[in-house]
Amino acid sequence: MIARYTSQSSLFGVPLIAIASGPYAAYGECFGHARGIIAVGDVATGVLACGVVARGIVSVGVVSLGVISSGGLTIGAVACGGLALGGLAVGGLAVGVMAVGGLAVGIIKAVGGVSILLKNLL
Repeated sequence: MIARYTSQSSLFGVPLIAIASGPYAAYGECFGHARGIIAVGDVATGVLACGVVARGIVSVGVVSLGVISSGGLTIGAVACGGLALGGLAVGGLAVGVMAVGGLAVGIIKAVGGVSILLKNLL
């Protein structure tokens, strides 16, 4: 299903809500790229972003990058996911300053099934 929506309301020239999924030949897109304060799409970029690939302050996606991020592969200050990289990382494989997970690699703290504390190795 192809869906496109951009709200008329904006903040600093950025749409408040943007939704984009599926290919859109008119713009030469193979997938939907939503750009807005709240963005939902195949690729989403915004303050609050949700998509297969999500980038934002708060992001949720298969691959997500943000201050607070959640998903399959996550990178952020607070990251929660299958593979989590960040300051506080929680996941199956968690790597961060503080890490919690099945395999946890941390600098200050590491808790998990197998935990590696890097400050002890340095």
